[in-house]
Amino acid sequence: MGVVFEQLLNALQLGLSLFIIAAGLTLVFGIMGMLNLAHGSLYMLGAYFCAALWAYTDHFALSVVGAIAGTALVGAAMEWLILRRLYERDHLDQVLATFGLILFFNELVRMIWGAGALYIDIPELLIGSVDLPGGGSFNAYRLVLILAGFLLAAALWWLVVRTRLGMKIRAVASQRAVMPAMGINTSTLSAVVFALGAALAAVAGALTAPLYSVQSGMGDALLIQSMLVLVIGGIGSVRGAFLAALLVGVVDTIGRLLPGTIGAPNSIGDVSVYLLMIAVLSFRPDGLFTRN
Repeated sequence: MGVVFEQLLNALQLGLSLFIIAAGLTLVFGIMGMLNLAHGSLYMLGAYFCAALWAYTDHFALSVVGAIAGTALVGAAMEWLILRRLYERDHLDQVLATFGLILFFNELVRMIWGAGALYIDIPELLIGSVDLPGGGSFNAYRLVLILAGFLLAAALWWLVVRTRLGMKIRAVASQRAVMPAMGINTSTLSAVVFALGAALAAVAGALTAPLYSVQSGMGDALLIQSMLVLVIGGIGSVRGAFLAALLVGVVDTIGRLLPGTIGAPNSIGDVSVYLLMIAVLSFRPDGLFTRN
């Protein structure tokens, strides 16, 4: 029983980490209409900023805050300098431009921090494990990540659905052309949304950095999973992204526990999330939920 509970917590932690990344992608692509393949690079920058600040300050919480602020500024600058010129262009142009940004950021971090991986220690207060009902234990830091994921999900839902800023974001998503006539500065709002999306990617990168090595290209694979979450949940739906991320986390975890084929021990885990996407889109072609 304890082993089952432990695997469920692993799935929950993975799902919530994916949601934090995919939530930023939902805001940028699903709501603002920009297909930003460089979103995974912002996740990577959040991890690098956190590692650099941790090495300098030896204070994890301060490093996370600094990483979020720094990556948000990079996101806003990226939107202002490059991406706002692509709003009226088709998605192919957006893909080509943001793919170029992936290559740029991957090489940039190699130039600044070197080709070797960086590592961050788990904060001393969170070292160790927590006993689970029915036996077994679970990493204390991963439990904190689960709690942080739920808190961020609630905060993002409140921001999009209950605040004036969220109302403007949803209005621009549906009727962007008429917003200037209503006194809404769409250029400023777009920069704010991109900064928010970058900050969410940085949260995921900074908080998961102690669990993985920080290295160039670390966000590329997560971008694919985030796109799956976006498609399964429904383009532009925050609640859809939340539910889809949890489903992907559970399916991926279960798939990797099952035996694979000869010579490919993780084959089931590798394809399980794609089978989930096919199953969902077969019954709901627009995803689980429509735009918020």
